[in-house]
Amino acid sequence: MAERIIVRLGDPILRERSKAISSITQNTEKILNDMAQTIYADKGRAGLSAIQIGIAKQLIVMDCGDGLIELINPVLLEKSGEEEGPEACLSIPGVVGIVKRATYVKVQTLNRAGETVILEAEDFLARCIQHEMDHLQGILFIDYVDELYSAKNGKKLKPQDANPILMHQRRLVR
Repeated sequence: MAERIIVRLGDPILRERSKAISSITQNTEKILNDMAQTIYADKGRAGLSAIQIGIAKQLIVMDCGDGLIELINPVLLEKSGEEEGPEACLSIPGVVGIVKRATYVKVQTLNRAGETVILEAEDFLARCIQHEMDHLQGILFIDYVDELYSAKNGKKLKPQDANPILMHQRRLVR
């Protein structure tokens, strides 16, 4: 296992669509292992898509407090409810935005054995899954926000601080 370098905002790969995994190989497992090590090296609980380490494959790892979850070729089957909440991203350090997300999701994914698994999630885990699945489509949380806040103190960023980040925004309407 090796900790990987996280791609930062401005790298065009973050806007690419990730490709499905055709078969789970030793390389796929190595990437998943490296991704897990990378999130745990970054203060433990987070989520990471392979695109964030420069690999345009449909792989996600996350630990939202209840242990490691791996998603391979995830497909959103259902979503319901709605809640606004804060989001941040390892690829956009130091900022937070308020994003509207579903409070419940049902996802079909593969496990390392190539078996289809159905995962149901609520609240924070549902938010994490949606955030990471957006990465697979080249969508970033900043695409949903009007304002950004400092991750350190929660204060609204001044235009001169927010604009360099928001210039990378692809405005999405929910």
